[in-house]
Amino acid sequence: MDTENLRLFVLASELLNISAAGRQLGMAPAVSSAKLAKLEHQLGTELLHRSTRKVSLSLEGEEFLPFAREIITQEETAFAVLGKGQTQISGTLRFTAPSTFAQLYIAPIIPEFLNAHPGLTLDLRLSDMQFDLIEGSYDLALRNAPLTDTSLKGRKLADDRRILCASPAYLEQSGIPEMPSDLNDHKLIAFRDQQTRPLKGLEGRVGNFDPSVANSQLIVDDGLSLKNATLAGAGISMNSLWSVHAELVSGELVHIMQDYSGADETVLWMIYPKTNVLSPKVRVFMDFLIERIGKKPVWES
Repeated sequence: MDTENLRLFVLASELLNISAAGRQLGMAPAVSSAKLAKLEHQLGTELLHRSTRKVSLSLEGEEFLPFAREIITQEETAFAVLGKGQTQISGTLRFTAPSTFAQLYIAPIIPEFLNAHPGLTLDLRLSDMQFDLIEGSYDLALRNAPLTDTSLKGRKLADDRRILCASPAYLEQSGIPEMPSDLNDHKLIAFRDQQTRPLKGLEGRVGNFDPSVANSQLIVDDGLSLKNATLAGAGISMNSLWSVHAELVSGELVHIMQDYSGADETVLWMIYPKTNVLSPKVRVFMDFLIERIGKKPVWES
């Protein structure tokens, strides 16, 4: 199977434009169309639906795309082992991450990464909602949740400690809770739902952050809104330390009940589809994030 045709298919599936994909690979539009048609003839199925107005992946194309990526990755890695092939990493890296974390820590260092890899295009999908890596054809995702999907692999970026905080104005008006049972008399800001979050303290002490039994009038579905509402004095919230680090330093927020933190011990994972060979573009990006963010997390200083 001609891997040049596979590269054309993968790029066309990302751009949803066969001519544009061909141009990036140095092909004339007629040549790229002919090569894609040859691949489809070889496979006996239509990979891309074409019309005069748009291009879209067929069902068979969606199913074949991960295998095409794998074949290309295997070839690139094999050549790299032999010291042959492209020395410059190229292509498109599709990366999804929580928007709040990405805005604070990833976006500011992206120019440094792209300057080091001028042949690489970074396609970011930033949202606090989690996307399916396989269905979305993502190369890499940052998640702060347990790694339970057996079709995925992960590499730790950093710990994700959760703490309780509130604004000075709220605490002056409502008082400072000292133990978990005191939270029931406070306004608690819930994240996405009113799910109870267990707390662990020193010497084995435990408790709960439970908006459902407290005076909870506000539910939010993204981290930035959670922090902003807390800053505005709406109540007490449980936040990732990385999210509120700057506000704690400035005094805009106060870390309360410092002997207690979230008991679920969440971790920031970089996860990717399980594969025999990790593509160079994914490897260098993970190494970059660990070097610039994970080695010495600024929020732990």
